[in-house]
This record gives sequence, structure tokens and C-alpha cells, in this order.
Amino acid sequence: MVMHAVEANFDGLVGPTHNYAGLSWGNIASKANVNAASNPKEAALQGLAKMKRLADRGYVQGVLPPHERPHIPSLRRLGFEGSDRQVLEQAASTAPAILAAVSSASAMWTANAATVSASADTADHRVHFTPANLCAKFHRSIEHPVTARALKAIFTDESCFAHHPALPSVAHFGDEGAANHTRLSRGHGEPGVELFVYGKSAFNAEAPAPARYPARQTLEASQAVARLHGLTDRHVVFAQQNPAAIDAGVFHNDVIAVGNGNVLFYHEQAFMEEERVLADIQKRLPGAKLEAVRVTSEEVPLQDAVASYLFNSQLLNTPDGMLLAVPGECREIESVSRYLDNLLRQDSPITSVEVFDVKQSMRNGGGPACLRLRVLLTDEELKAMNRGVILTDALYERLVTWVEAHYRDELTQEDLADPMLLDDNRKALDELTGILGLGSIYDFQL
Repeated sequence: MVMHAVEANFDGLVGPTHNYAGLSWGNIASKANVNAASNPKEAALQGLAKMKRLADRGYVQGVLPPHERPHIPSLRRLGFEGSDRQVLEQAASTAPAILAAVSSASAMWTANAATVSASADTADHRVHFTPANLCAKFHRSIEHPVTARALKAIFTDESCFAHHPALPSVAHFGDEGAANHTRLSRGHGEPGVELFVYGKSAFNAEAPAPARYPARQTLEASQAVARLHGLTDRHVVFAQQNPAAIDAGVFHNDVIAVGNGNVLFYHEQAFMEEERVLADIQKRLPGAKLEAVRVTSEEVPLQDAVASYLFNSQLLNTPDGMLLAVPGECREIESVSRYLDNLLRQDSPITSVEVFDVKQSMRNGGGPACLRLRVLLTDEELKAMNRGVILTDALYERLVTWVEAHYRDELTQEDLADPMLLDDNRKALDELTGILGLGSIYDFQL
């Protein structure tokens, strides 16, 4: 039986410690802007404006909260002692790089929060969630406990939702979540195919792998998530990312490919065994023809795709085709802007392009698609979730007011040691959990 379903996007609300510490080796934008002053308030308002535009168009838009930063429990685990103020002072004076890591607002990029499988695909017909361990980067590896609590606070009904713990936090099971996972189907409520993209095989030292930058997603992690979610072979395709693309700065598959419905929009250098991958998807795509929109290197050189985040865009259903929601940088790079103009003149399933300003996020290496976690929900599942996180006009206004009251206009690396920043952030997050109706999800107590 085919159920009516919608794709809900849950965007990460940019946290009050949004800063440019250049923590992500392999992410070119992150490194390019290291130590520049950031504007957390502008970043959060840009993210909210993006959410509001999509909600106004009728898309189901949710909000995921920031995490506590600086994360004092992580500093204590690393041997810093005393009061919270003393812990900050010790870290700032003896290990500023560690302080920067535990202060990162990287949880804003919720495409890495978890992998989510639709109930139409799973054996028990529940929506399954596995938080990503993100073990390739220390600053992200500390996220999954709070991510898991937030997801459980939103998707609470066990008859509809199943939650799994993160995979073991070791390199063999490096998991970067939905940034390396795409679902394709004839319709949102119909059974589909889940495409898991990995960078290397951890247990096969002779398998192809990038040489310059790390492969953050392993085949073994992708296989484990598929097993946990009860996905059978007819619902799954595993594809290896092109190692040369990773070495060019494509640290996640969502920097070089995006899919929706029966459409896969990708660069020709995205996958190894491209023809086999497309054939496997088509074989498992019931009742629909795969529409592969392939961008060649002649049309858009790989370095331009990385710089513009053309493929880190949201691909969304509209009554007349599909909308590609792109970052503003796509109109600033000539080859990409020209390609988009040509795309709209072609007979393509992508019929419209809209530009979104997420420059504060882009400077740290995350575009529109990085900021959202996609969750397919039937009408019943949508009713069963905590509706307090769904963006309405009233919630938007309340969140804008909250950001204006609690966020700074400028933040530098030196500011991270300010104990007032920690105190202010904790008070703000405590207020936010009340606004969103999430209960206690953080490690601190006021």
C-alpha cells in the first residue's frame, strides 16, 4: 500500500560560537578562512531566512538546536580541571587548538547529524535513525550524544520511529551521516533505493582510496547502517566516491551529487564505476526511470564545482518540476552560472533555480544541503513527531528575537576563552529547549 508522504527538512540552527578555526582538513573553504572574524548573529539569521523561504513555499521545515559550546565535559575528559572558568583558562593557555575544537558550531551542518531511512524501505516499516559518529574529526566526534537526544526528543513514538546508537567511533566505521546518503524513488511514499556512498574500504588495504585528503566514510560503516535499518538488497546501492574528487576537496558526496525523487544530479567525477552505479540504481528503482542529470568537467570544472558548492544545493519538488536551491556563490563563478542558465533552457527535470544567501556557512565549508537533514514522513508519522520544532510564522519570529537577544555580531578565536560566552550560551540554549519543547538534552544544568 502506497502512503502519502512528505520530505521534511530539519535545518541546524547556527550556534552562538560560530567561528572560523579551520578545523576540517580536506574542506578547502574551511581552511581558506581560518582565523577570520565570524558573525554568529548574521549566520543564524541567514539560516533562519533560508528556512523561512522554504516554509513559505509550503515545504515542511523543521529546526534542530545548536549544541553546548565550548563543551566543558570534553575538556574535562582531556584532563582540564577545576571550575568551568578554570577549565577554560587552562585550555586557552595551554591548548588553544583543543579549545577551538570543542567550541565549534559544526552541529549546524545537520546533513552529518544522522542517516535516516524511510519507513517505506525498512523491514519493520518504521523510520530509522542512526546518528553519525563523525570520528574523522575530533570537533565533530563529540556531537552524536546530543544529536541522538535531540532526535529522540523530536521523534518519540516508538511505533513510528526507531533509534540506533552511533557506530563504534573508530576509523574502520567512520560515518558521516546523510551527507553520503541519498534516497531515490518514484514518489516519497513509495519504496525506493537508498544510495550509500563511501570513500574507502577500511578492511581492504589494496582497495582504491584518496592519497591527499582522508576518506571520511567507509564501506563498512555504510553497510552497518543499512543492516541496522533493516534494508534489504533491493533497497540499497553502495557506490564508491571517486578518490580523485576527494583529493580535490570533495570531502562528502553531497559536495558533488544530490538526488530527489527519480532525479540524480551529479558531476561526472563523482563516482567510481559510474555506469554500474547508475545501472544498479535503475534496477532497484521500482516503477520509475532514473533521470540522471550529468554535469561534465567541460561544463563545470571540478574545482569550480567545489568552490561554488553547486551540488551542495537542495533539490526540491515543485508542481512544475524540481527546484534547485543554490548558494549565492553559484552565481559568482562564471562556469557554474553559465551552466545553470543553460540547464534551464534544456528539457530537464530541474525547472527552476533559486539563490540563497548562506555566506557565513559557506565560508566555513557548508552550503544549503549541509544545513539540512532530510526525513521522509507519512501523514501518520508527521502527526506523531514533536511539532514544536516545525517552523511556523510564530516560531520564526520567536527564533529571530532569540538570536537577536543572545548572539554576538563578531567572534574571534580569543573570545572562545571568555567565561561570559559560555554562561550566555548555556542560558540561551536552556531558553531554546523551552521554545522548541525538547526537554533536557544538554550536559549542563543551570
